[in-house]
Amino acid sequence: MSFAGMMALAFLIDGLLGWPAWLFARIGHPVVWLGRLISALETRLNGGATLRRRALGALTVLIVLAAAVLPALALHLLLPGGWPGLLLGAVLAWPLIAVRSMHDHVAAVAKPLAAGDLAGARQAVSMIVGRDPQRLDTGGVARAALESLAENSSDGIVAPVFWGVLLGLPGIAAYKAINTMDSMIGHRNARYEDFGKAAARLDDLVNLIPARLTGLLFALASGRPRPALRVMARDARHHRSPNAGWPEAALAGALRVRLSGPRVYGETLADEPWVNEPAPDAEAAALTRGLRLYRRTMALCAGLLLALALL
Repeated sequence: MSFAGMMALAFLIDGLLGWPAWLFARIGHPVVWLGRLISALETRLNGGATLRRRALGALTVLIVLAAAVLPALALHLLLPGGWPGLLLGAVLAWPLIAVRSMHDHVAAVAKPLAAGDLAGARQAVSMIVGRDPQRLDTGGVARAALESLAENSSDGIVAPVFWGVLLGLPGIAAYKAINTMDSMIGHRNARYEDFGKAAARLDDLVNLIPARLTGLLFALASGRPRPALRVMARDARHHRSPNAGWPEAALAGALRVRLSGPRVYGETLADEPWVNEPAPDAEAAALTRGLRLYRRTMALCAGLLLALALL
């Protein structure tokens, strides 16, 4: 059975349907199920001295991985051969890819921003970023949405598909478990610095290749790959994240805007370096162009998956 074919079908299903609200209301979502397990384990285990928190954080990673991978492996082994197995595998992988939801969340920011409705755009961007939206002007909202688009194109689409192509259902399930743990307990603050260290480091590792691949896909889909690749090569390592800077820098170079830079989380100012600093700030038009580039990038990704499936 072609893992690439399975991922290509899952990619196309999600691009067409997303995860319907009626289905979410009926059964929830696998990431939500994982989130409940992670939250329960963190509540019970996150305490004590530094070494204890680190050890129990590593144990949490093992438990959550087992909870995600073992059922996925069992289902994978039970799949029939041929097209029935390919289709069933694609349906099972479908909720672990976020092609449609990523587009819809960013489009929900772009529409009011283009209409001059800053309050509506702030409300929409608060759904996808952690910074204080009330402190964002039009450029800040556009920049935050573009940064989320870049990072989550890797985390939510390219990376799970990459591991699914390599390892099938167990691979994509393992990646989503790791990425969900990182998003919940991988923060550098007093509560999670030690307990979430194993989750954060593992997430850095599994995203090394996908993040750079996402940047390359953005550059190729832009129609002007040289400037995008030049900015990526120059500025990706300046980012606070070892991986997020690659797709973000490629997107900044392709759109000819600057991203990252100082931002406020709660009452804390994070004085981050700029990516593509000489370029102007992002505005509403840049966000609209970013969505067009995202659609072309996803089409390129789908074409590559289909080509792999036919090899």
